[in-house]
Amino acid sequence: MPEARLRRVSSQRFLPAFKALAVALCATAFLLPGAQAAKKEKPAAAKTAVAAKKAKGPVPVEVKHNAASSKTARGAVPVVVAKRGERAEKVVRGGRNVVATIHKKNGKTVVAVQRRSVVRVAEVPPRQSFGQMAGLHGTEDALDLKSSVALVIDQDTHEVLFSKNDHAVLPIASLTKLMTGLLISEAHLPNDELITITQDDVDTEKRSSSRLTVGTTLSRGELLHLALMSSENRAAHALGRTYPGGLTTFVSIMNAKAKMLGMKDTRYVEPTGLSSRNQSSAQDLALLVNAAYADATVRSLSTSPEYQVEVGNRVLQFNTTNRLVKSPDWEIGVQKTGYISEAGQCLVMQARVAGRKLIMVFLDSAGKFSRIADAERVRRWVEATHAAGSPAASSRNTAYQIAG
Repeated sequence: MPEARLRRVSSQRFLPAFKALAVALCATAFLLPGAQAAKKEKPAAAKTAVAAKKAKGPVPVEVKHNAASSKTARGAVPVVVAKRGERAEKVVRGGRNVVATIHKKNGKTVVAVQRRSVVRVAEVPPRQSFGQMAGLHGTEDALDLKSSVALVIDQDTHEVLFSKNDHAVLPIASLTKLMTGLLISEAHLPNDELITITQDDVDTEKRSSSRLTVGTTLSRGELLHLALMSSENRAAHALGRTYPGGLTTFVSIMNAKAKMLGMKDTRYVEPTGLSSRNQSSAQDLALLVNAAYADATVRSLSTSPEYQVEVGNRVLQFNTTNRLVKSPDWEIGVQKTGYISEAGQCLVMQARVAGRKLIMVFLDSAGKFSRIADAERVRRWVEATHAAGSPAASSRNTAYQIAG
């Protein structure tokens, strides 16, 4: 009896362990088929992803939840619904650079995600002018001008009222056209002679645009007006090209005229100013402005506020490049503006200020409107300190010889 009781008690003690083992076996039998199926599907999915990547197309991803949950994933908003064959397809965006395509396949929702490459282009710093490269912008002056070169001269007394780096030789851009216009005017060629713009007049130096298309025909007088007033490059080139002897002869005459005027630092290679090899100094340009002021045609055309020309069935309106021409605060006798990146913003003028006839030269000014602001600053300074009849208070009380 005691021995039989002992055996019965021992079997009851191991009963919980037997139950736990039975539960584990049942769970293994239930989960094993699913695990094996998932293991088989994983390599297939990996192969599909690799193949899609090699084809540079979207990577398919199977989603086991329904399409409704896919539409709201990460805030994606469907933008296109299309049908290919018998399957419906939706295109959603998950951001600016992510596009997903959703469709049904074998009863499952398949999402193909494609990322667009974003190419960021570094900003190219603006090209420095010759004056900036030479360090001329570091020169300080009493008027705090933005132009690295400046010169203000009394046209009658030859007194230098203001100067800054006036010996520096720099590119002069379209200030070149003042010499071009002066030579055309002095040549007394027929102003009514028709000149046609050709491919030779198209800018290959800076590839600048022009409203005078190839084939446009205007008179010499009209081209001269546009060159001096609105700085039309093709007009200026056509004037030089059709000069007796051709363009080469015209350029040689430009340099000969500069030498005759005493412009020792000046060199021209073409009639528009698009080439940075057209160079001069403020002192030389003051001589040119004085000579240009003596020519009635150049005075009239360079200070014209606007002009219209007929091109075929159209009428083209051109305007001055110097807004000071239209200002009631200014009385300008002759003027010319210029700009290329190598030269910066340039301006030359003859103007009457505070009862005095002044020649002003501003070269290599930084900023689109800075040359105009410098001229305004000089005008106010002259009105305050150098009015006609008042004692001179110039920073450099010296005489400067002006030809003519």
